[in-house]
Amino acid sequence: QVQLAESGGGSVQAGGSLRLSCAVSGRTRSGRTFSSFDMAWFRQAPGNEREFVAAIGGRGGSTYYADFVKGRFTISRDNAKNTVNLQMRTLEPEDTAVYYCAASLIGPAVAAGTYGYWGQGTQVTVST
Repeated sequence: QVQLAESGGGSVQAGGSLRLSCAVSGRTRSGRTFSSFDMAWFRQAPGNEREFVAAIGGRGGSTYYADFVKGRFTISRDNAKNTVNLQMRTLEPEDTAVYYCAASLIGPAVAAGTYGYWGQGTQVTVST
C-alpha cells in the first residue's frame, strides 16, 4: 500500500558526489501519506549489518546524521513532490554500500526496526 523507490546510485571516484532520491507513494490503512512519515536513509555493505545514515522529521525541520557523515551529507524532503533526498559529497571508499530509504510513523531513530516501510535499495560504489 505504501511504496518507496530509490534512485540516483552509481559509481564515482573518491571525492566525488551523488544525489540519491526516494519517491514515496500510496497511503496507510488509516489514510496517512508522505507528510506524516519520518524518513531516513540506511546503508548496508556485504557482510555488514544495516546501519543508520540520516533521518528527517515529517516537516523537515529536524535532521539527524551518523557520526561518519562528518558534514558531507545533507538529507532533505519535498512534501509537495513526496520525495526525500540525500546529497552526498566528498565520498569515500568506505561509503560503498546499498543505500535504502525508509519511512516510520513512530519517529526518526537510528534503529532499523523503527521503520515499517522500505525501498529496494540503490547501489553506491566509490573507487580509489
